[in-house]
Amino acid sequence: MSAHVETVRAIYGCFGSGDVDGILVHLAEDVEWEHDWGATPLPLYVPRRGREAVRGFFGVLAAYEFLRFEPVAFLADDHMVAVPVRLEMRERATGKVIRDLEAHLWTFAADGKVSRFRHLCDTLQFAEAAKA
Repeated sequence: MSAHVETVRAIYGCFGSGDVDGILVHLAEDVEWEHDWGATPLPLYVPRRGREAVRGFFGVLAAYEFLRFEPVAFLADDHMVAVPVRLEMRERATGKVIRDLEAHLWTFAADGKVSRFRHLCDTLQFAEAAKA
């Protein structure tokens, strides 16, 4: 198993236990979060730069209750890890449930830190779930 896959697994472990600082330590200081976003950003999927900006992502994520978060596979090359994730979550304000098979794309710098991250998901579900 590659060191990058081990890093992503560690990040998911921190995510599962609510350890945001444990996640941030694996990110480059100037990490690009939701890089190359081409559409109107949703509150959860706002492009961010830097660790502290990424901390804000986890604050917004508190608007959802996770019912399922299951990484399916870890697909890796020398600088990137792609992870399909089975996801089920409830929008707390509306009670609407989102079910998706999304992908997380992790890109690594030469120092082994995550330099870029992107969710690939059904954003329409998130937009609809937020509507009362």
